[in-house]
Formats: sequence, C-alpha cells, structure tokens
Amino acid sequence: MPLTTSTFFKIPRPHAATLASAMVALLLAAVPAIGVPQNLPNLGSTERSDLSPVMERKLGEQIMHDIRRDRDYLDDAPLLEYLNNFGGSLVAARPEVRGESGFDFFFFAVRDPALNAFALPGGFIAVHSGLLLAAQNESELASVMAHEIGHVSQRHIARMIGSQKQDALIPLATMVLAALTARSSPDLASASMMGGQGLAIQRQLNFSRDAEREADRVGLEILKDGSFDTSGMIALFGRLQSATRVYGEGAPPYLRSHPMTTERIADIESRIRGQRYRQHADSLDFQLIRARTRILQDDTAQGLRDASVIFSDPALHKNAAQTIAAKYGLALVAQKQGNTALAENLLAEAQSAARNMPPSSTLASLGIELRLAANQGAEAVREASRARSQFPLSRGIALQYADALLASRQADEAVRYLRDQAQLYRADPRVQDRLAKAYSAQGKQALQHMALAESYALAGSLPSALDQLQIARRAPDASFYDQSMIDAREREFQARRREEMKEEKDKPR
Repeated sequence: MPLTTSTFFKIPRPHAATLASAMVALLLAAVPAIGVPQNLPNLGSTERSDLSPVMERKLGEQIMHDIRRDRDYLDDAPLLEYLNNFGGSLVAARPEVRGESGFDFFFFAVRDPALNAFALPGGFIAVHSGLLLAAQNESELASVMAHEIGHVSQRHIARMIGSQKQDALIPLATMVLAALTARSSPDLASASMMGGQGLAIQRQLNFSRDAEREADRVGLEILKDGSFDTSGMIALFGRLQSATRVYGEGAPPYLRSHPMTTERIADIESRIRGQRYRQHADSLDFQLIRARTRILQDDTAQGLRDASVIFSDPALHKNAAQTIAAKYGLALVAQKQGNTALAENLLAEAQSAARNMPPSSTLASLGIELRLAANQGAEAVREASRARSQFPLSRGIALQYADALLASRQADEAVRYLRDQAQLYRADPRVQDRLAKAYSAQGKQALQHMALAESYALAGSLPSALDQLQIARRAPDASFYDQSMIDAREREFQARRREEMKEEKDKPR
C-alpha cells in the first residue's frame, strides 16, 4: 500500500527542515492519478505530464537524501542487500514495469512498527520493519512490494501533476497534516479538516482507490510471472485491513475507510479465482532477515530481552529455516550485549544446521562482523575473502572485506581494492568513506579529504563536500595533480550547489 493519509512514514524528531522534507515525501506519495479508468493495465500518457521521468527521479533522490540522514533509516548492509535482491527479482519477473522511464528501483527499510510500505517518485520503495516482521512468507512480502512497484510503473505521481493545478495540492497538504496530527490529538486533527475542504479531500480519496486497484493489478501480474503464491496478497492485505481498523478509532471516518477496502480485496479475489495454486519455497535469508529486523527495530536492553524470548520459544520454530533463524537471532542478541564468544557459538550452531541448505550471505556476513568485533583482523580477512569468492555480487561482503583489510592494518591493499570498488560503484558513498580511512592510515591527508568530499557529495551534502576540498587543498602533501583534481571537483560541486540554491529559491512558498 502506498504512503497515504491512513498510513504513515515515521517523521524524524523534531528537526523542522527534515520534517518539511518528510512532508514533501508524504504529500507526493499520497497523490495518485486523476480520473483513471479501471479496465486498462497502463493508463495515462507521460506526454501530458508536468513531471518528466528525469525530474521524477531527481525529486526521489532529493527526498532520499533526507531520509538517509534520519536515524530510522535502516542503513544495514544485509537488510538492504536482501530487499534489493528480492525486489530486483520481482522487477526481473516483469521487466516492462520499468516502463519508458527505465527506472532503477531501490528498495530500503525504515524503523517503524506499523504494517506499511510506500513508494517515492523515481523508483524508491520503502518497507517498514513492522511489515517485514508481519509477513509470514515471501509471497506475502512480494505482494506488498509488487504493489508498490505497480505505483511506480504507472507513474501515478507524475500523472497527477500533469492533470491538476498546483492549488489543488493545498487541501491534500491539509489532509496529510491532519493525518499526522491524529496520532497525538484526534480532536485537533478533526479541527484541521474544517473550512470547506471536505469535497476536495473526498475526491482525492476516490482517485486514490482507483490508483490502488491499478497497482494491485500490476502487482498480481508480477506475482504470477515471478511464481509466487498470489493468495499471499489476500492474506497480508486482510491483516493490513484489520490493523487499519484498530488504528482507525483515533482517526477521522474518511481516513478509516482508506486505503484498504472490502471492495478492493474482493477485486483481488475475483482476479486470482481459478488460478492454479503455486507454492513458493521461501529462502533461508527471508527468515534470517526477519530475525535481524527484529533486532534492528528495537535494540534497547528491553528490546533485546523481548527478542531473546521470542527466539527461544520452540513453539515458533515450525521448520528448519525458522530454527536456524532463531539461533541467528540469539547470536545477534549476544553480539549486541557484548558477548562475542557466545555469539560465535550460536552462529556456529546456525551454520551447522544450515549446511545442507543453499549458502547464505547473511550468515557469512555475521561471521565477519563477529571477527571484526573481536579485533581478529587477520581472521576477518580470511573469512571475508572466502565469502567474497562464495558471494561475488554481494556489496555488503565486499565492504566487509575492506573493513577487514583496514582492521588488519593492510592499508596499501585496502587502497588498491577500494579504488577498484570506487570505479565499479561510483554512486556508493560507503566506498569513499572507507577509502578515506585507508588514505588516513597511509598518512595521505589530501587524498583522505578528497575521498571524504566525494562521500559527502554522493550523500547529497555539497557544502560539506566543498569544505573537505578546502581542507584537502591546504594539506601539506597535496601534489600539483591533486590541486588540479580539487579545482575541477570544486567547480563541479559549486555549479551543482548554485543549481540547488536556485531550485530552493524558485520553490513556491
């Protein structure tokens, strides 16, 4: 389900600038297509859209820059890798969902117990930690992610902007604010909806239902082509509807009925009726990532105790994968509590139980984590090297190998390796961060700050990037070649900064 007025992206505490950016994300993700017919799989022409595919992607990237800085953005390598591999498989099952825009999808998670997921402009799709824990199998998770892919592929946001005037966003903004306020003050939320805007709001909700049904249909096609159990959409959406009812006691009536409706679920049921049942075999990583997400959602002392109780309950271990995931979860708890030896023993038990299953990069990654935590640099290098051979496409393992080289004081090898990685993954600030550490270990100050400048620029912080270039320029070891590179990058960053400032100035107030 998309991020709408009845489901929320958790607003950061309590910075006004970040709040404003999150509100932009809320506003845009809440607005579906206008006047969408219900009998076609792909509706609306981008020729009449005021938001081009390039601008849509740029807008999504700007929103992501703010989301990545929020502490509830789960910047966890194994989790991100699983979501993007899984989401990528859904896109690959039906490549036409990339559409004429050819979006590169990016899937991520946010820390929030609500059962929710949402799409942002340009192919960025978020899953709440609560939804990952609520999904009982990969078909259920796929049903929500495929639905969000449907929203992106149909370009609901761009089509709305192409068919509405800007002043039509005002009542929608009020509705979003009311929905946010409803969490703490239902009376205030109801008051903010006064003023004769009810008709416009109801119109938006009706359009949203059309968009929901359209995304459902695209999602079902993805599930079918990806050999998932399409009934998983019914099962999970039914639980989402129940969750909406529970929350709805504190929200206005027009929010309680949206977006999960009986009619919408009935429409899905009618579409899958008569289809042959397909049983999808869940991967071991699905259960491992759910265990990891439970820790990431709440790693306080009480949260770890609660997770330990769940992982220790044999009644919840219905198959081998869940039993292995429980051991893995207990290992994570022990790691968080500082008991590395116990964590290593529990991980060894999980790995032994999984020896007849396909290899898991999630298990391998924790093994490297534990070696690094125990300051066993040489052992971490050996383990990471084995994992790289086993999982050559794993970005997380690749970064851990760099961490292991740095931990074992192999700075020269780390620089050589990371410079190659920087060429392969030019848009990954994590590579530049580690490259800066490697240069620092070599005592190369200019190159260290140049790498930090690249990292800040990739993360969307151009002022900080320019500051780092100035520090690099003043470094005593800055060569003539380094100064030339600094000049070139400074000109580029300043031009981009001027463009950003112009866009900020031109934004309607």
